[in-house]
Amino acid sequence: MATIKITRKHSLTHKNALDVAEKIAKDLQKRFELEYEWDDDVVEFERPGVSGTLAVAKDKFLLDVSLGWLLTPLKPAFEKEINAQFDKLVGKA
Repeated sequence: MATIKITRKHSLTHKNALDVAEKIAKDLQKRFELEYEWDDDVVEFERPGVSGTLAVAKDKFLLDVSLGWLLTPLKPAFEKEINAQFDKLVGKA
């Protein structure tokens, strides 16, 4: 099983950071048919072969994703797309 861990700093207000996390979650849901739900400041998402969380902290986002063995070869593509979404919504790292 492969894991993706991304920490992205931000200087957004807490509400704006939550809005960004919601946009990312909706995009993941649309593209990869992931189901997600909020637990306080954490988005929890899953579908067969993928599960993870996106936590919104005061000055950073913490993404932790577990990929099943069938999706492990796609790890670089997932990382690239996730970073592109963060770049678009938060700014370059």
